[in-house]
Amino acid sequence: MTLSVTAPSLTTPSAATRQMADAWRRQTSLRRFYTVLGVGLLLVAMFASMWFADEANAGHFFDRLPHILDFLSWLIPKDWNDVWRALFDVASPHDTGTQEFNFPLGRVYVWGGFYIPEYFELMITTVNVALVSTFVGFVFAVPFSFIAARNLTPHPALRLVVKRFMELLRAFPEIVIAGLFAAIVSTGPIAAIIAIGLHSIGALGKLFYEINENIDMRAEEGLRAVGGNWFERVRFADLPQVLPNFMSYTLLRVEINVRASTIIGAVGGGGIGEELKLSISRGFGAKTLALVLLLFTTIFIIDQFSAWLRRKLVGEQAFMMGA
Repeated sequence: MTLSVTAPSLTTPSAATRQMADAWRRQTSLRRFYTVLGVGLLLVAMFASMWFADEANAGHFFDRLPHILDFLSWLIPKDWNDVWRALFDVASPHDTGTQEFNFPLGRVYVWGGFYIPEYFELMITTVNVALVSTFVGFVFAVPFSFIAARNLTPHPALRLVVKRFMELLRAFPEIVIAGLFAAIVSTGPIAAIIAIGLHSIGALGKLFYEINENIDMRAEEGLRAVGGNWFERVRFADLPQVLPNFMSYTLLRVEINVRASTIIGAVGGGGIGEELKLSISRGFGAKTLALVLLLFTTIFIIDQFSAWLRRKLVGEQAFMMGA
């Protein structure tokens, strides 16, 4: 008796394979439909907003749209050397007594004939606001983060209150908080420090307590077993594990706060932001370019330094793919 076995055809797909292919095509078609729908809604919203802007500007929005980059014409100085003169407060041969070229008047004399250029002094103020604000945020965010962490909190109700408080602090932009405190303590760096510091507490606190919730609990359990209280467990078991990551996020926050202090300075918070706003509004091309150059250079140096320091703190492996 001969047994014959019929092998399945390699060219004929099975029913399961066809069902999987059909399901994949349906899913792909549905994804494309949602993509086209989303892009269409975005375009409709964009054109609707442009129409509203045109109506709100008495029909001049579309008329002036081709001239959107005309402001660059006054940004180009007649003499490019005036940019360096404005940066270092050197007298300009084009000075006619106007504020556009009165570069030496901004010098901040320190001793004898030695002076700090005006824009450097303003940049130092901006950086100081960022550093002090970050320090305030770090000091308060560290204890709050240990209370807010689910695996470390001494009491669930206390954890809930602290988390909601930090959410409230970071719910409002720094510029809104600065406007509120400017009405209380007047305009200047103090209002900027308070605003950025409060926002930093909420932002850093969230990042910190998420780190705390992923720590190795064996050291914590060991200290608990020998009778260590909550403060001792946090100090000797938890903090050493998370401190490098805390410092890494704090350095990142310094970069963010430098930008924030510049923006707040433009609305009365002191520092380089206020001078940049005035220079742009008055059409002083050389001064504007000098301020932008100094701001860009400062932020670049801070970014590079903080990135280098973060690598030293958390190790090169944390920045590698798949680490």
